[in-house]
Amino acid sequence: MDALADVLAAAKVGGTVLARVDAASPWGIEFPRMPIAVFHAVVDGSCWLRRPGAEPLRLVTGDLVLLPVGAGHVMSGAPTGPATPYDELVAPLPDNGNGNGNRESEIHVAGPGPRTRIICGGYRFDGRVSRPLLALPPVLVLHAAGESRERRELADTLRMLTAELAEPRPGSRTVIDRLTDVLFVHILRRWTAEHGEHGTSWVPALRDPEIAAAISLLHEDPARPWTVEELARGVGVSRATLSRRFADRVGESPLAYLTRWRLELAGRRLRDTADPLTVVAESVGYTSVSAFSRAFARQWGTPPSHHRADHRPA
Repeated sequence: MDALADVLAAAKVGGTVLARVDAASPWGIEFPRMPIAVFHAVVDGSCWLRRPGAEPLRLVTGDLVLLPVGAGHVMSGAPTGPATPYDELVAPLPDNGNGNGNRESEIHVAGPGPRTRIICGGYRFDGRVSRPLLALPPVLVLHAAGESRERRELADTLRMLTAELAEPRPGSRTVIDRLTDVLFVHILRRWTAEHGEHGTSWVPALRDPEIAAAISLLHEDPARPWTVEELARGVGVSRATLSRRFADRVGESPLAYLTRWRLELAGRRLRDTADPLTVVAESVGYTSVSAFSRAFARQWGTPPSHHRADHRPA
């Protein structure tokens, strides 16, 4: 079981390119807070990321920044100065006749100063099954410098995405969307490779072989009545070692993680299916509907039946 792929699938992560920016200084674009993860990849030139309460951050060609919770921010040609709201600048691109249905916008800002080109994109996900994504830092910065395998893979994906956007052909829409999804995995891989030893976060925890194996076992069979002893035997370490390293890396105990994951899966099943509560409860390891309902209400703040009614598709 690929735990990361499992979480991405459960959260229904899907990426798209929002805009291509071609700007010459002086310029500034104010991006509002969005219910998505936002990324900016600098294709050519340099620019600044400005966030409330943080020092301006300079980005150069090949750098990429990801804001996992879509916080409001400014991209600009200088560390200070005015910025125009994004919604006032976007202009949808016309269909190029290939039936690709271009959805991204194009932003041009003329000026006498240096020119910068940026790809701006976003990732939508189900925020109710996305704790690993929301647990990431408020900003992930990946600089072009470096010679790691993860850096090369990320750079290669960006080159393919840039080329496809520059010269659309039949099928480009599909290629762009798939490359944007692949880009997200490479962003997580590279950030994890460079920062996996610092702090507590679910994604970097996957770099620990035993913790990754334990999480994979839990995802592979969430309904199983796991004990920490059984899980430790499955990954070849002692119970004490697994408990300590799991808490240090993930921020909670193995069984607390399992309980939360079970109830996130149950929430998704309640929203997406008409399965009876008994079936939903059994699918995530509860033999008693009443016990399942109590646990569900503790995590979600509402009983399963209300959760289903509140999220029933229109």
